[in-house]
Amino acid sequence: MTKIVNHWIGGKTAEGASGTYGPVTDPATGEVTTKVAFASVEEVDAAVAAANEAYLSWGQSSLATRTSILFRFRALLDAHRDEIAELITAEHGKVHSDALGEVARGLEIVDLACGINVQLKGELSTQVASRVDVSSIRQPLGVVAGITPFNFPAMVPLWMFPLAIACGNTFVLKPSEKDPSASVRLAELFSEAGLPDGVLNVVHGDKVAVDRLLAHPDVKAVSFVGSTPIARHIHTTASANGKRVQALGGAKNHMLVLPDADLDAAADAAVSAAYGSAGERCMAISAVVAVGAIGDTLVEKIRERAEKIKIGPGNDPASEMGPLITATHRDKVASYVTGAAAEGAEVVLDGTGYTVDGHENGHWIGISLLDRVPTTAAAYRDEIFGPVLCVLRTETYEEALDLINGSPYGNGTAIFTRDGGAARRFQLEVQAGMVGVNVPIPVPVGYHSFGGWKDSLFGDHHIYGNDGTHFYTRGKVVTTRWPDPADAPTGVDLGFPRNH
Repeated sequence: MTKIVNHWIGGKTAEGASGTYGPVTDPATGEVTTKVAFASVEEVDAAVAAANEAYLSWGQSSLATRTSILFRFRALLDAHRDEIAELITAEHGKVHSDALGEVARGLEIVDLACGINVQLKGELSTQVASRVDVSSIRQPLGVVAGITPFNFPAMVPLWMFPLAIACGNTFVLKPSEKDPSASVRLAELFSEAGLPDGVLNVVHGDKVAVDRLLAHPDVKAVSFVGSTPIARHIHTTASANGKRVQALGGAKNHMLVLPDADLDAAADAAVSAAYGSAGERCMAISAVVAVGAIGDTLVEKIRERAEKIKIGPGNDPASEMGPLITATHRDKVASYVTGAAAEGAEVVLDGTGYTVDGHENGHWIGISLLDRVPTTAAAYRDEIFGPVLCVLRTETYEEALDLINGSPYGNGTAIFTRDGGAARRFQLEVQAGMVGVNVPIPVPVGYHSFGGWKDSLFGDHHIYGNDGTHFYTRGKVVTTRWPDPADAPTGVDLGFPRNH
């Protein structure tokens, strides 16, 4: 019997009522293993109503109450990390070790949420005028929503709802319909930890569910991670409806390799960052920029390493890279490789047509490496989101910097060099939100914020860290004067209030 994934509304499973379902496949076999219920407008409204009702008490709850539940949730999440990783592998296809790493990164933000009492500390200035004090506090927004992508079905939701809930908000999550099971299991564990009914709700679906969340008057803020076109739509639409928005878009992350770099370390990093999780990462390195005469040597070192990667089912411990999420996505990724030579690139490795014995119907693609890629080629211009690495050549640092800064994306970037001065210059001059120095995937730890520049971010706030706390709260300033019993009446004064 095919498994059915339903909604989670008001602290319990809510069977889909719309009659519409979407298929969920095992990427390693191509087999449809699950059906996921797609929410109607009415079902989204029910989830928002449950969150709105829960906010009446949760928004007034003490920090001690919130953090005690979060600590219990953290313990349950830690205890069930293997189970959640297995759900990720079954529906996304990534290898088990990578799925475990995803859960571990999500746990970092739960750790941050457990210490929310420090993040929410206000400020107080006493005696700013005679017997006048001024304080600044932060308060929750109300009902907030998260719309998350397929590539990290546990980590990205964990970047959102623990922090939002810790700040006193209630949450409606719309995860990717391609791999929905992990998000429901997270909600179940949070409920088991003692989270009141309605504080966290999960609705599945497509554009119908998304558009209703963007328009619903009771949703005060929307967090999103996904492609740039959708991020732009989310930001424009939700903002027009008066909502606060953080919408993280796509990327074309460059890794600059200077002539003095350790080329073995650079090659190891390039292969790991380009092909990990089959390239389905917004922080994947998809373009290496080789400066000077090192290009040929670097490409050969990358090729040698890439050819040894073991591709297979994610639940096989021997596998280092799994399949892509869908056959449609696999075919789109392959098209960039098959069309590369005609656009002037040199195809060093062609991973199209790759299959795994016994799993011929899986969504397989092998490793592809393109050298001397022109900036006009589609493989360079577009976010491919697959195991395709482009290598570009420049003669100087300045030329490389101009190339990188000319990209419409500005999510992450990295430089590999032994020269501290060059690295310092790069981190100041490059137009990207996250920079790695001899670190290929510079995803910040939980207490720093994640986010890009340019077409990689729409909205003013990055995700998690201090930016996340500020996004999920709003500031209020209180000015107070308490009269001393010995004070005489001051009388009416229509002048501007004095601070002395």
